[in-house]
Amino acid sequence: MPELPEVQALVDFLRTRTDGLAVTGVELGSISVLKTYDPPPQALTGLPVTGVERHGKFLDLEAEGLHLIFHLARAGWLRWTDQMKPTVLRPGKSPIALRCRFSDGSGFDLTEAGTRKRLAAYLVTDPQQVPGIATLGPDPLADDFGEQEFAALLAGRRTQVKGLLRDQSFLAGVGNAYSDEILHAARLSPFALASKLTDEEVARLYAALRDTLVHAVETASGKPAKELKDAKRAGMRVHGRTGEVCPVCGDVVREVSFADSSLQYCPTCQTGGKPLADRRMSRLLK
Repeated sequence: MPELPEVQALVDFLRTRTDGLAVTGVELGSISVLKTYDPPPQALTGLPVTGVERHGKFLDLEAEGLHLIFHLARAGWLRWTDQMKPTVLRPGKSPIALRCRFSDGSGFDLTEAGTRKRLAAYLVTDPQQVPGIATLGPDPLADDFGEQEFAALLAGRRTQVKGLLRDQSFLAGVGNAYSDEILHAARLSPFALASKLTDEEVARLYAALRDTLVHAVETASGKPAKELKDAKRAGMRVHGRTGEVCPVCGDVVREVSFADSSLQYCPTCQTGGKPLADRRMSRLLK
C-alpha cells in the first residue's frame, strides 16, 4: 500500500507534470470507483490544474475549486503516460479504474491489482467532504507536530503502538510498512501499550517517526511513479524481510501473521530477544 512518502512523491511528480496544463477529460473504467455523483466528472473538462496536495494517504488534484481526490488503498497505483492513446476508456472493458487526461496529451491511469477493489475516487468542492479526510489525525511531518503534541496523543491510550501508528484518525499517512520500520528504529515491541511507554520511549518513538518518514520522503523525491514501489521495498530494514538478517544486530527478522496482514520485527532490537507468538491476539511467549 502506498503510504505517506510514496503519496508525497506522487504529489510532487504530478505538480511538476501538470504545471500549466488543463484537464481535458476524466473517464471511468469502473463505475464503482467514483464515490460521488455531484459534480459529475465532466465538470473538470477544460479547467486548468491549480494545485496538487496530499491529505494523509489521499492525493488531491485541484482544478479551479474542484478537487479530484483518490485513495490508492492496498493494491492501487498511478500510471503516468506522456502521450495517451485517443481510445476512450469504457466501463468494464479494462483493468483501469479511472483515467485523467491533460491538455498536452499526457495523463494518468489509476489501476488496482487483485479482486478486492478498494481504490476510491471523489470529485468534491471541499476536501473535507471526503469522509476519510474529515476524520484524519495530524500529519506527522507537519511543522507544528512536535514531541509534546505526540506525547499528548499517546497519553492514557491502552492501545498497542503498532495499531495506533496505523490508525489514520490518530496519525495521518502511516501504514503497515512504515509502522514496522518506525518501531524497529525506536527499539519498541509492536505490542507495547501506548499508556505504558516511558518518557524516554516516547521520545525515541517520536524521533523514529520523524526520521524514518523524512528519510523515506527524501529517498522517494524526484523518482518517477513507476520506480516508487521498488524504491520503497529497497529501503525497508524489517518490513517484508521475514527470515533475513536484521541490519542492526544480525538477528533473524521474525513475522506475526493475522487474518489479512502481517508485521515484521527484530526480537533482539525490539522485544528483549523474545519472539512474539505468531497467532491472532499475539503476545510475548513466556
